Amino acid sequence: MDHTQWSRNLIRTSRGEFEVFTKGIGEPLCVTHLYSEFNPSGDYFADSFTETHRVHLVNLREAGNSERATETYQLSMLETVFDLEAIRESLGYTQWSFAGHSTGGMLGVLYGIYFSESLKALVLVGAAAREYWTFSNECIYNPEHSNYQQMQGLIEELKRHDLSEDNRKTLSRQRTKLSLHQPDKYEDYFNKPIHKKMSGIRLNYFNRELPIFDLTRKLSLITARTLIICGKYDVQCPLPYSMEMNEGIPNSKLITFHHSNHYPFLEEEGLFKYEIDVFFHEINKMSSDFFSGSGYGEGYK
Repeated sequence: MDHTQWSRNLIRTSRGEFEVFTKGIGEPLCVTHLYSEFNPSGDYFADSFTETHRVHLVNLREAGNSERATETYQLSMLETVFDLEAIRESLGYTQWSFAGHSTGGMLGVLYGIYFSESLKALVLVGAAAREYWTFSNECIYNPEHSNYQQMQGLIEELKRHDLSEDNRKTLSRQRTKLSLHQPDKYEDYFNKPIHKKMSGIRLNYFNRELPIFDLTRKLSLITARTLIICGKYDVQCPLPYSMEMNEGIPNSKLITFHHSNHYPFLEEEGLFKYEIDVFFHEINKMSSDFFSGSGYGEGYK
């Protein structure tokens, strides 16, 4: 198998068949996003882990060629976590790590609450444990944010079915730039032939589920070692929400990226990979020390 390319597999599970793209060598790590549709071109966030892990990039139910939803509730975050567990079991892993960016990170919080025993480690990037726009005018989805109207206009335009592919790419580029600390560097960051779509049905369900999404009182149930990363200028899930997760998750560490908005894995790519390597090195050392009888060591609160 060529570990430098994403390979496509259909994984049969007790909950249906799921499309999973795999790349890299090492310990298993799952990456997904709540409403993205992945393909063999991969994913920028997932690529951040392929040098050290065997990454499984999962198309969730109704995304790509994965199982369809026969009932609407199957699109919920909790049901999605059950699907991920079924995929892990079918792949034969006792444990794997999970990394999620944005809504993928929100899903990771729920995964950690209910299945920490299945997770060797948890990485949450630019995420939140509750609905993030109602009470934060730092969020671009809050009407008081200076770029709110521009973002909403782009979103509405992107919903149109009569858009040409070129117009869609242009609008998507403009939308992404609103979440970069240095928008003029867009071409430097997004320079790979990676392309993906959105699952409309999953996005619509998320928009209905989000207003009542609040896991803050259950954060203490996460026992997996957790790394939280957030850009100082994140306009989608502002930094205070990562600080809140860090305060609530017992075995967590928060790292703020001071020159990033919502994409620290691209905006400060070198530092991001360094911190990821340090985190997993600490995790492996803790496991080694535990089995050798010398305890867990330090580095976490």
